[in-house]
Amino acid sequence: MKVACVQLDIAFGNPKENFQNVEEKVRQAASFGAKIVVLPEMWNTGYDLTRLEEIADVEGQVTKKLFTELSKELSIYIIGGSVSTKKGNKFYNTMYVTNDYGDIIAEYNKAHLFKLMDEHLYLEEGNEKNLFTVDGTEMSGIICYDLRFPEWTRVHALNGAKVMFIPAQWPAKRIDHWKILLQARAIENQIFIVAVNRVGSDPNNFFNGNSMVIAPWGEILWTGGNEEAVQILDINLTEVEEVRNRIPVFLDRREVLYN
Repeated sequence: MKVACVQLDIAFGNPKENFQNVEEKVRQAASFGAKIVVLPEMWNTGYDLTRLEEIADVEGQVTKKLFTELSKELSIYIIGGSVSTKKGNKFYNTMYVTNDYGDIIAEYNKAHLFKLMDEHLYLEEGNEKNLFTVDGTEMSGIICYDLRFPEWTRVHALNGAKVMFIPAQWPAKRIDHWKILLQARAIENQIFIVAVNRVGSDPNNFFNGNSMVIAPWGEILWTGGNEEAVQILDINLTEVEEVRNRIPVFLDRREVLYN
């Protein structure tokens, strides 16, 4: 299955510019033959959290319209990274997923808010898992800081996920943690990890990409550089069962010990 990782620079607090860039990159990925296109975290506004009342996507209307139209036109799935949204009178860090018919098949609000970037001051936590099906294969998505909670990843794997998508705005100063945690999550859950980080900078952080695709055995299939990129990778989903048969971690779990 061909997956496109779209590593973006994000214009701080400028949704119009970011929407134009995303549409261009999604079309480029589709022209390269991608079946699934994956975007980074909070790509519509960046972390311009103090202006969310002005710039957040109200009920996700603009994002959902763009994704459903592009998915239907290009016959692709879009793992929409995440965008800042306003739902009612509250703000969220939200991932939308569309299928190749242009339907919204998943909506997920980031479950763990990152205090070092002030998310807890402006955003609400999500409380639901994020599982969806792509061409008959169960997949999942979490967002950035969620990566640091292995029990949350395991919940999705136990519910059948064979691929996990992880959009992020992970700063360069902690990029070594990003790489190690991604590889660990792939190995311990015996799943594909497709993680897309941003590049560029905002007033408080510098981001150096290093998006990654990791196979269930822990093999690093691709690592991005520190510039914008659209990278296509063909992942073999049968590897998940092959690895799980070789080392049956899920069968050998002793859940009675973990409660």
